[in-house]
Amino acid sequence: MHAHFFSHRFHPHSHDAYSFAVTEIGAQRFRCRGALRTSGAGMVMVFNPDDPHDGEAAAELGYKYRIVHISPDVVRNVLADVADGADGGADGRAALPLFEQPVVSDPVLVRALLRLHTALVDGAGPLVRDERLTAAVGAMVRRGATGALRTRELPGGGGGQARAARRARALLEEAYAQEIPAARLAEAAGCSRFALYRAFHAAYGMAPSDFQRQLRLRRARGLLVAGHSAAEAAAQAGFADQSHFHRWFVRCFGVTPGTFQRAASPDSRRTPQP
Repeated sequence: MHAHFFSHRFHPHSHDAYSFAVTEIGAQRFRCRGALRTSGAGMVMVFNPDDPHDGEAAAELGYKYRIVHISPDVVRNVLADVADGADGGADGRAALPLFEQPVVSDPVLVRALLRLHTALVDGAGPLVRDERLTAAVGAMVRRGATGALRTRELPGGGGGQARAARRARALLEEAYAQEIPAARLAEAAGCSRFALYRAFHAAYGMAPSDFQRQLRLRRARGLLVAGHSAAEAAAQAGFADQSHFHRWFVRCFGVTPGTFQRAASPDSRRTPQP
């Protein structure tokens, strides 16, 4: 995505991918990993998969940025290829990187990400895209990664709380399209509703209701890519109606479902964009 926002405010959300963004103009502030961060012009924002964050303009002129979302499987494959399997585990799979700093100031990373973004949106051939993807992921890992990404657990909490959060998450993932009362979720987790809310928020950075809505948005996004209409995607993903779906899609992704679907279509990938 390439966007210039002035008054838009992102609702707290996360992505199921690595997200790398270059701020071109102005500044964006956002809360991530327990602190308020600011990315100004020429800086890079880095989000691990499932890193909760929000976002809004931190300057009167707003902020203009380019962002790419790269799935963990793609990152893993690129790193395995770069390392030729040397850094993989017993199964030959490369370890996923962890980025602890959500904002990085590094001109080398800026250039690598801008070159990748340009190749993706301007209809470059597959060889160019693959080369720039490898260069960008390699640069990010060499210059920004601080360790290996692990499954998010409950930080600083007891084992029972961590298990309760995982049980609740499992139910939400299984029945994301259904209306799940708090009592049912707490029963599945094996604790009180209040204890579950605290444990879940500590483990995943958001309330269970926000997490469920995010699962619905991800499902609907996949349906849009597959060619379903916005109304069909809203209904199948569990939204009350299309306007409810539209409103939350914009709040979390910054674009309308229709704009996203047009950009994700095969024809748009082959046609150079202005």
